Amino acid sequence: MSPPSRLGLCAACHGPTGHASVPGVPNLAGQRLDYLRDALSQYRDGRRNVPLMRAAIGPVSTVELDALARWYSAQSPQPQAHP
Repeated sequence: MSPPSRLGLCAACHGPTGHASVPGVPNLAGQRLDYLRDALSQYRDGRRNVPLMRAAIGPVSTVELDALARWYSAQSPQPQAHP
């Protein structure tokens, strides 16, 4: 699977493989595909009112949105640290 063309929009905060390095930014790697599609759609159309996300995802087409969701859902999540 090749990285989607719009990955740079997301990778700046969420990382290219979905492992965020910015505090407070969620990891996307391994999230369920249907969840990611729905969340991205909600940011794009304003149902989730997060201006930064709306600005980043607003110009993304449905095909590009689907490619981003597929990419991040296919990435391996980070293992959880055990205390």
